[in-house]
Amino acid sequence: QVQLVESGGGSVQAGGSLRLSCAVSGRTVVNTAMGWFRQAPGKEREFVAAISRAGSNTYYVDSVKGRFILSRDNYKNTLDLQMNTLKPEDTAVYYCAAARPVTFYSGSALQQTDTYDAWGRGTQVTVSS
Repeated sequence: QVQLVESGGGSVQAGGSLRLSCAVSGRTVVNTAMGWFRQAPGKEREFVAAISRAGSNTYYVDSVKGRFILSRDNYKNTLDLQMNTLKPEDTAVYYCAAARPVTFYSGSALQQTDTYDAWGRGTQVTVSS
């Protein structure tokens, strides 16, 4: 059974940084497309960043481009999200997600929640102004 556990959330002031990590068990991150989503109170879950199955392509929502960096550690079996220059509008619960392994998904598909079949429980990120 695949399990995803997020860590690294917390409270920071605007302009600060946080590094989220998603530890994966029951499925190897190698050859698995993965992503991060977030959900603010009263809003729908939205795409933040994703990495392709081969790891050769990364995708970001426009609002985090140039500030967030997604990386995958094939040895540790983790997916990390480095978040810099945080803004109050980044405040949300952040979720890690994994797609079915050894399956190709387009960049647009990776931005959709129903592409993923495994989800973590989320970690809270709060950015104060």
